[in-house]
Amino acid sequence: MVQATDLSYHVAAVPTGKEGQYRRIDVRPLTGAMGAEVHGVDLSRPLDADTVAEIKRAFLDYLAIFFRDQKLTPAAFAAFARHFGPIDPHHLLRGMAEQPEVLEIVREQNDPHVFAEGWHADVTWQERPALGTMLYGVEIPDFGGDTLFANQYLAYDSLSPGMKRMLESVKAVHAAAMAYGSQELAERTSKPEKLMMDRKKAAQGKSAHPVVRTHPETKRKALFVNQGWTSHLEDMSAAECQPVLQFLYNHSIRPEFTCRFRWAPGSLAFWDNRCTLHTPIDDYFGKRRHLWRVTVAGDRPY
Repeated sequence: MVQATDLSYHVAAVPTGKEGQYRRIDVRPLTGAMGAEVHGVDLSRPLDADTVAEIKRAFLDYLAIFFRDQKLTPAAFAAFARHFGPIDPHHLLRGMAEQPEVLEIVREQNDPHVFAEGWHADVTWQERPALGTMLYGVEIPDFGGDTLFANQYLAYDSLSPGMKRMLESVKAVHAAAMAYGSQELAERTSKPEKLMMDRKKAAQGKSAHPVVRTHPETKRKALFVNQGWTSHLEDMSAAECQPVLQFLYNHSIRPEFTCRFRWAPGSLAFWDNRCTLHTPIDDYFGKRRHLWRVTVAGDRPY
């Protein structure tokens, strides 16, 4: 009789006690898995090097960090993002006329679509996917529209030894056509003035990345597949790879890996795209929501 492997684990999810080591900012963890609110900093003002260094450390420690009550212009929003690396403009949609690096995400009251709905990491079809993404709340409904995040370090750490061995050398193909080829996106991008390039051309983007990625700064391993962009596993048939991918998709968003952020006007979220997944919650139909988005350029996964 073969016994199932015990998949229980005892992993230190977030760095317990580290919040007291910050001197320039006040860091308040949200859950035991990931996420923290950062207080005591005005992002509209120039930041000194020590404050930026502590924000970067909180970003690496907690994977997603959140700021409240910030009064930002598009220029100030972009300036804050540049502390973390070059900005990578959206490859399909045009940015703001006065600040092209900043993308406006607006959902009108009667719009049935939600931008980037479903669990995913951003632009993983690119050869060099984003380091991280920032969203800033301009107009927010009184309730609803929270964003969920999932810690992919924990998703990897909690796999069985056998699954880890199997995945160690496997690569997954990430394809822009998974989303850019959809009819829904065709409807959302039907106005030519909003397009940076032809939607069909954009949908041709494709890259292969390791299923288990090593974070370039922390050196920790994380799962790096997502149902938004991942199409298949290299050198496997659909019959072989789809059950594996479906298991990983389900496993990667287990509740104990997650945190949930409630938006308010002036809130800013910044998450590490290299080791997290995220999804918006579509529970505010009939309400208008307006966000700004900036994506920080990343490097090639290994």
